[in-house]
Amino acid sequence: MNTDYRCVTTVAGIKEYIGGARIVAFDFETAPDDPYREEDRAALDPAKAHIVGCSFSVQEGTGIYVPIAHRIGANADKGVFFSFLRGFLTDGAVVKVAHNIAFESSFAYALGIVIQAPVYDTICASQMSLKSTYDFRTLHDSGLKRLADELFGEPLPSFSSVTDGKHFDELDGGDAETVRYGSADSDFALRLYHRFNSWFDRYLPKHRYIVEEIESPTAVYLGIMKKNGIPIDIPLMQERKAEAEAEMERIRGEIAFIVGDVDIGANCSTQAFKNYLYKDLELPVLKTTGTNREAADDMTMTLLKEWCDEHRPELSKLFTLVQEYRKWGKIKSTYIDGYLKYLNPVTGCIHPELFSLSTDTGRMNCRNPNAQNMPRKTNDPIGVRNFIKAPEGSLILSLDFSQIELRVGAFYCRDEKMLDTYRRNGDIHAATTSVIFGVSYEEAQDKHSENYKEHRTIAKNVNFGTFYGLFPRGLQKTLKFKAGVERTVSECEAILANLKSGYKGLTAWQEETKAEAARRRYSETWLGRRRYLPGITSDDWGQRSFAERCALNTPIQGTAADILKLAIARILAGLPEREWLKPILQIHDELTFIVPADKLSEAVGFIRGCMEEQPFPEFDLPLIAEASAGPTFGMMDELED
Repeated sequence: MNTDYRCVTTVAGIKEYIGGARIVAFDFETAPDDPYREEDRAALDPAKAHIVGCSFSVQEGTGIYVPIAHRIGANADKGVFFSFLRGFLTDGAVVKVAHNIAFESSFAYALGIVIQAPVYDTICASQMSLKSTYDFRTLHDSGLKRLADELFGEPLPSFSSVTDGKHFDELDGGDAETVRYGSADSDFALRLYHRFNSWFDRYLPKHRYIVEEIESPTAVYLGIMKKNGIPIDIPLMQERKAEAEAEMERIRGEIAFIVGDVDIGANCSTQAFKNYLYKDLELPVLKTTGTNREAADDMTMTLLKEWCDEHRPELSKLFTLVQEYRKWGKIKSTYIDGYLKYLNPVTGCIHPELFSLSTDTGRMNCRNPNAQNMPRKTNDPIGVRNFIKAPEGSLILSLDFSQIELRVGAFYCRDEKMLDTYRRNGDIHAATTSVIFGVSYEEAQDKHSENYKEHRTIAKNVNFGTFYGLFPRGLQKTLKFKAGVERTVSECEAILANLKSGYKGLTAWQEETKAEAARRRYSETWLGRRRYLPGITSDDWGQRSFAERCALNTPIQGTAADILKLAIARILAGLPEREWLKPILQIHDELTFIVPADKLSEAVGFIRGCMEEQPFPEFDLPLIAEASAGPTFGMMDELED
């Protein structure tokens, strides 16, 4: 590999190298602070580590490495360099390119710098490009060293081979190997920028737009959320842990009174427990696993309880106890022990990893821990959401897109009844109640009318599956297990028939969308985020049916995700002048922040404006962002417009 990499220790030298370049790749090298030198992965945590050096590249095959905090060799003046870095990272005329810019964003934010567009994350570009005919690269396929080898035939040295067990700041910042390692990260990020954009321009031009305007700014925002973390009320969590353990012990004792010394394990799903149910008690097998064995999941427990209610009522209590035991076990293992496992002792927060491109539709997901799956207030006996507590003098603020997927669905199918409902700020659930039960819109809204609650519950569940190709049996199961409403298959058939008859644009859109996906072998969002569906022409009904549901799901859920990310890009642009506004979490269609109590009104106005702005010229329905705030995530009051 013929390269021109060199060490630079002055800002004048950096400026001389960059010159008038308008596309600049950069990369940080980091090392742990003194108290955390022995801690694994501390160098990746901005609460425990610092920037050791920074590299830049403006031309392929070249790069400079700027040592800042090496313990051996000369370093650039830290204050002068960070002043330059702030200007560089906020320069609206320079495209800042990085591989995994969320990492750089976290460390820059720790210095009080919010990286500003234009930005380009080559790890996002990798995940938006194809590795085979129908498969996009995954995060696992997108490491810099893997891509350098795969796309350029250039094997890069590993971190461990360069550092030989040392931290990066223990290397001589001016040593040729140190400079080579640091500079290569920026050089190859720049090479990937050009390689991926060339590929996008030839094969998927819309994906280049998505990478540049949506995914890369979102990656910067994710880095900021990770740096801020989610503040946790540890004393409350410990108190609730004791309550959960006591409740589990009580329920376990009641179960043992019924089943004797059968080993139920931690979750009542041991083979011994299954044997007890199906062999000792000779209960019917009402559900099987994928390997055709007797099931013992929550749905099975519900089915067995219903069967016992009718045939063996003396056993009904067992299944209620099992579900209660599992609920408390889930709370303890997932939301208490699971959160405490990831508590950062330096910040008193948990800092989940959020990923923008790990789902097929572009929705974000979360891990370590998964803070997106907290129970809702209605199914939260110990108040898990209250574990998230604002610091003194501040509030938790959330803004949530109201029914965004239904609005996007109405936008796509162009059904006049749906469009009119949203344009006049009507009640879509009342409109659907009217359609499927043949009552007037006014009656559907009347809380005192007969069957109001049940009809509205059914309408809500129908609405949330309307655009994705509901089947009668699927609707029956959804109503039973999610809403507690019993309906026969024939009743569900009638509901769906009325739905199609009442929303005439819906069925036409569904059929056209499935046909178009079958012709093209893919579905896509309005802005062009593509999802390949090779199974849509399969002779196997199961594969074809799944692909058809994906064809309907992707434009709606994916476009809703794109709309949220466009709002995030606008929020990012306004953060530098609002240093007090701290993004901490994203859950589906909701963005959550910490704000000083006296800045609440200003924050709501700014964020709501970013979220409700027309996302693209063709979108002709109003977007509504509903705000709520409170001292904890579980004690949120809705805020008036």
